[in-house]
Amino acid sequence: MTTPIPAPETAGLLRRLAAIVYDVMVFIAVLLLATIPFVLVAGGAPTNRGGQLAYQFYVLLIGFLFFGWFWVHGGQTLGMRAWRLRLVDRTGTAITWRQALLHFLGAILSWAVFGAGYLWILVDRDRLSWHDRLSGTRVIVIPKIRRAPAASRPSAT
Repeated sequence: MTTPIPAPETAGLLRRLAAIVYDVMVFIAVLLLATIPFVLVAGGAPTNRGGQLAYQFYVLLIGFLFFGWFWVHGGQTLGMRAWRLRLVDRTGTAITWRQALLHFLGAILSWAVFGAGYLWILVDRDRLSWHDRLSGTRVIVIPKIRRAPAASRPSAT
């Protein structure tokens, strides 16, 4: 008789925010490097309105490619890995690039209204944010792997 594996727990707000802090630090470093070619092409800081809009679009594109790549390829950013979180679709499988785009744009909206989309996790019966609902995804907690004590492990000899 086998014991059924319980469904993964949906991540709460504090754990998600902790992962976001990690990810923001990594993303700032990526953005600093990604800005170098833009500054070289623009000949310095953009001063006209068109240059500013182009740069803002460029930052959004870099952000989507950065987060989207991690989400589509393994479901975890570096911060999510540190906090044992994974972004999956509603069935628990890897997300698509379309879902990654909806999740990314929805997260921007969630922050734009003073974090209300994230705070929604506190009242949602399924602990989903606005962007989780929009993209058909959820953030799950990866259970810790319990290792057997050293005395009970088989020897390598």
